[in-house]
Amino acid sequence: MYSPASKAEMDVPTDPTSLRALIRSGRYTEQTSGLAPGRVQANLAILPADWASEFLLFCQMNPKPCPVLAVTNPGDPIFHTLGTDVDVRTDAPRYKIFRDGVVVDEPTDLQAIWRDDLVAFAIGCSFSFEEALIETGLRIRHHEQGLNVPMYVSSIDTNPTPRFSGKMVVSMRPFRPADAIRAVQVTSRYPSVHGAPVHIGLPGQIGVKDLAKPDFGDSVVVNDDELPVFWACGVTPQSVAAKAKPPLFISHHPGAMLITDLLNPQLSVL
Repeated sequence: MYSPASKAEMDVPTDPTSLRALIRSGRYTEQTSGLAPGRVQANLAILPADWASEFLLFCQMNPKPCPVLAVTNPGDPIFHTLGTDVDVRTDAPRYKIFRDGVVVDEPTDLQAIWRDDLVAFAIGCSFSFEEALIETGLRIRHHEQGLNVPMYVSSIDTNPTPRFSGKMVVSMRPFRPADAIRAVQVTSRYPSVHGAPVHIGLPGQIGVKDLAKPDFGDSVVVNDDELPVFWACGVTPQSVAAKAKPPLFISHHPGAMLITDLLNPQLSVL
């Protein structure tokens, strides 16, 4: 039996097929920010079929936090449009299992609980536009600090469906004002991975009381000459599902994403 290892303890492959194989073996169970350069990473949401149609409607009504990249047929664990043998049961480093809105387990694979009625959603992730930010010369603080991106449950309401409603989760990256303007320009080209920010500066106006205490991920340094820039985040379905309380809801662990074969530039609209 392999023991999980960190990025610092192993030579993590950069190609998506080899990286998924490493994750599938259980040898890598950490966050995936900065891994598989050039490749699209995805958030996950998995629900029984009798909840899936309404969840898709929720995503369509909330495209900023929940941009859908792909959906599986009931019982099919493979994302056929995202790459070669992308298996939702094994290919994320860590998962979260909710039963009636409560987290009951955080396994490294789903093979023991997979069912024929489960439908999986791949939802766009901001890790994709981070590469574009770096290519334009901007620096990503959580990359520099070797941390996961900080995420917060905001006071911004999502557009509700009968069973799904709640607050938007946002991710934060600090930039100096001129760089924040550039970040808006760059990320606007990527609507399928959250697009432009939803808020800049004044975190209290969106219900973020303390930047040093994220609800998910890690705290990062925000310098006095920097503005916190907030993007809609694909962890939003986890917050919404905890309120909706479906009998079973499965997600990735925040920051531990599904790595696909898609290239990030394929998602750019310009």
